[in-house]
Amino acid sequence: MKRRYVRKLFRTKKIYDFSKTDDLFIKAMRENAIHHYQNCEDYKRILDEAEFDPYQIKTMEDVINIPFLPTLYFKHHELFSKPLWKMPIKATSSGTSTGFRSKIAMSIGDLWRGFQMVRRIFSYHKLWSIRPVTYLIFGYQPTKHSQAGIMKTAYGFTYVAPAKKRVYGIRWTKTGYEVDLELIKQEMIKAAKKNSPIRTIGFPAYTYFLLKEMEAEGIKLQMPKGSKITLGGGWKQFYAEKVDKFEFYRLVKDVLGIDEENCVEFFGAVEHPILYTDCRNHHFHVPVYSRVIIRDPETFKPVKNGQIGLINLITPMVEGTPLLSVMTDDLGVLHEGCICGEKSPWLEIIGRVGIKDITTCAQGAEELLKE
Repeated sequence: MKRRYVRKLFRTKKIYDFSKTDDLFIKAMRENAIHHYQNCEDYKRILDEAEFDPYQIKTMEDVINIPFLPTLYFKHHELFSKPLWKMPIKATSSGTSTGFRSKIAMSIGDLWRGFQMVRRIFSYHKLWSIRPVTYLIFGYQPTKHSQAGIMKTAYGFTYVAPAKKRVYGIRWTKTGYEVDLELIKQEMIKAAKKNSPIRTIGFPAYTYFLLKEMEAEGIKLQMPKGSKITLGGGWKQFYAEKVDKFEFYRLVKDVLGIDEENCVEFFGAVEHPILYTDCRNHHFHVPVYSRVIIRDPETFKPVKNGQIGLINLITPMVEGTPLLSVMTDDLGVLHEGCICGEKSPWLEIIGRVGIKDITTCAQGAEELLKE
């Protein structure tokens, strides 16, 4: 079937203007739901058992009532709505050989929509640059031995500005992945003596741990103008060590000489490939390409804005895998109003629910750090 409403949604130029996209979003969700209903037998069974008719999606209430799939479901089941050989991207949610993995596949059309989204969001947040930079990546070095989505995302980010050099904090060796944050530290010291800016990307916990170590050693650098600290992946199981954002930015300023305005954080998931980028007040505004529902952990009913609950992420973006409505194991709060001026609601990530048998990318990296 034609996906004209989905295409139109991802051509929307005003990326945070909810007021003019609700009707289009509903139509795009109906279009996407029907596509997966017709092309994925397992997904059709799920909707039929829930007595949910995708052809009757006509209001935002209907969108909210689409049966959600927990991220844990994708770690035990594969759901595809197109033949795998037709989909160039296969990504998993874990970068290690242990634990459960979500396996997600994306079509060429999905990639094009993703590119349109990233192009507009990065343009809005002024992240594109033609000046070559050194990328210091607090994450996994790409290898044929891993299909981790966050690894592919980090690598893709290195095209936002031309890559003069890529340095990885978790490198592939003959014995598997090994953490080498000392290498990142030495590259930072070298970069401070040169003219080319740096950009970091990766888990905020590892960035914080290294900067804290450098502060304890009395290392104070001044990174070249144009340098940015970019973060993604959340604190995950390091939630107990999580520091106030402004303490984090103070540390970045004191150790690297980079101002808060050049610290940018992202939120996303392999099971929900929508890019959430924080505003100048460090709030994750919801873009028009998605909607976020906060649900009561016991009843799964939507709660009012300002109340804590489980984060349910909704988007019609993907045709390769039915990712219409995904329930994360993260707790969050949806807020209205922000002094940055954007009117779309913004998402506050509180932390992760303690589900023991979930192994994440960050958890895999933690195992390596312990070794």
